[in-house]
Amino acid sequence: MDTLHFLRQFHIFDYAVFDLVVSFGGIYLLSPVLSRFARWFRLDIPRQSWLLFTLPISILIHILVGNYTPMTKDFLDPNSHWILK
Repeated sequence: MDTLHFLRQFHIFDYAVFDLVVSFGGIYLLSPVLSRFARWFRLDIPRQSWLLFTLPISILIHILVGNYTPMTKDFLDPNSHWILK
């Protein structure tokens, strides 16, 4: 078992903890650049507010790329997973 498989084996509600941590950490590190980009459209979005957009941005990117992860499938399922939506 390689390192990535070891890190992704820990789950909370069918979602890999490692993936969530990397997603939130990546958005936190990119948030100054994203805030600068948003200022071109006269939007003032603070660094911490980008963390709220992490999951919607991730789900949208996964749908556009065609990579249907468990969270993407749960989001697209119209009959369940109301907390995620």
